[in-house]
Amino acid sequence: MAVESQYKWTMVVDIDRCTGCQACVVACQAENNIALNDEESFLRRRAMEWIRIERYWEGEYPNIKARFIPVLCQQCENAPCEPVCPVYATHHNEEGLNVQVYPRCVGVRFCANNCPYQVRFFNWWEPVWPESLRNYLNPDVTVRSRGIMEKCMFCVQRIRRGQRVAAREGRLVRDGEVLPACVQACPTNALVFGNVKDPQSRASRLMAHPRGYRLLKETGTGPNVLYLKKVDPEFHG
Repeated sequence: MAVESQYKWTMVVDIDRCTGCQACVVACQAENNIALNDEESFLRRRAMEWIRIERYWEGEYPNIKARFIPVLCQQCENAPCEPVCPVYATHHNEEGLNVQVYPRCVGVRFCANNCPYQVRFFNWWEPVWPESLRNYLNPDVTVRSRGIMEKCMFCVQRIRRGQRVAAREGRLVRDGEVLPACVQACPTNALVFGNVKDPQSRASRLMAHPRGYRLLKETGTGPNVLYLKKVDPEFHG
């Protein structure tokens, strides 16, 4: 019988705090050895970011305001990307993560076609970095170069490192001890990460927030990422 995990990782995104600075995007790219989005790749529609900041305009001129929403893999409980994978390269684990097994992936892109959030990317074979940047690659993360699908996994390398340290000390991971790169880099604390099985964690307490909602909840995917609505009483009168 499988032992139930003591962890279930989730993220809370406070739209009211997000300024659209894209620090999370840069941090994610540096941490996870994501290929550079150069001009040639962009013009060929091959740009890849595991987390993106979508911008919307609200209101009528001259009362117009920009709205920003970070979008990343929602780590769905009922992920539509999983049943279409012919080699079972993506699956949901006991810790709430939608796992992507890179050595198993054959790059058929069925998962990307089935994802309503468009957060899975084909890496187009061999990523190239300028020689001056190669020493900056993260040694804890593989460089994917086989023509496979890539996506966010809440910086699982950091999660595993934190769990190993906690296990050696005979305890559970403390709240705030493990942070994905995007959460660590956010200057406004718009991103909150934690274990929802810990009732004292900040992420767990935010789960019942009245501003909370799930992205595209009506699709029945069961996202593990919670968003907190924008608050702007002055703009809405």
